[in-house]
Amino acid sequence: MAGIDTARNGRSKAKPSSTSDSGGLYEAIQRFWRKSYAGDYLGLIVLLAAYLLVQFLNEPWHRMFRLDDPRIGFPHAEVERVPVSLLFVYAAAIPLVLLILWAIILQPSLHKTHVTILGLAVTIILTSFITDVLKDAIGRPRPDLIARCKPAMTAPMHELVTVDICTETDHHTLHDGWRSFPSGHSSFAFAGLGYFAMFLASQTHAIRPRASLAVVLICLTPLLAAALIAISRLEDYRHDVGDVVCGSLLGFAVALYNWRRYYPSLLSKGCNEPHTPPSSSGRSSPSGGFQRVRDEEEGYGTTAESRYSIGGDEAEGYGRDGDR
Repeated sequence: MAGIDTARNGRSKAKPSSTSDSGGLYEAIQRFWRKSYAGDYLGLIVLLAAYLLVQFLNEPWHRMFRLDDPRIGFPHAEVERVPVSLLFVYAAAIPLVLLILWAIILQPSLHKTHVTILGLAVTIILTSFITDVLKDAIGRPRPDLIARCKPAMTAPMHELVTVDICTETDHHTLHDGWRSFPSGHSSFAFAGLGYFAMFLASQTHAIRPRASLAVVLICLTPLLAAALIAISRLEDYRHDVGDVVCGSLLGFAVALYNWRRYYPSLLSKGCNEPHTPPSSSGRSSPSGGFQRVRDEEEGYGTTAESRYSIGGDEAEGYGRDGDR
């Protein structure tokens, strides 16, 4: 009997150990999730998969149109000024290469390099996904739709018609004619180059009082390049002004949103340093990581200059006498 009681006691003690191991594993996973960027990478994978599904499996809604509508009667440009291949080079590859060179030459912290490049990737993929979902859902005809459609000779000129009157056999050429809004080139360009412009502005403090005009122009260069890419879509008759403006605003808004997820406001004195990593025990860092909202944002109602200390301005030769 004593042996049976001993065995039972052993089994009863072993059960809590198993439960404890399970709970410890669950808590370890929770800690890893909270103290790493696992959520960002998981979201990035999901976004990439969803984007590919939209690209290859989805078709746009085909809005009805009229053959006598002058807004969609422009010629179809066989050769684009900025083809998709060059768009990826200008708005994604070049910013990425420059960020890698920055990391190699200036050797910032691993955390800073990591979140800066991660932010660029998230911005580009998220913008592309949102743009393509909107394109397919809205189904707005491009300015060159009739040239793409190649309507049948028997199609009525002064009545609403559907895609069924089109004789174009190339699937992409035809169906891409209903993917005008918003402009994908514009959103992609302002996502990648807009994010890179914010990076330059943060590292040079371009929005500080009396910032050098040369520095400001350098920071504006990526935005000018993005604007030229967007304008090329008007010259190719791929989009109208509304498509381009909305696409540009979409791309820049996503870039700004993702930038603020990793970096403080460009109006902040510590805008050149990212938020502290999730594994950090403190809520703030001397280099300008996470700050209380009141500390960082209350200055929006005042002048930008008030956000920089007097000592810092005087150290840079900016005395208060110059403000009067």
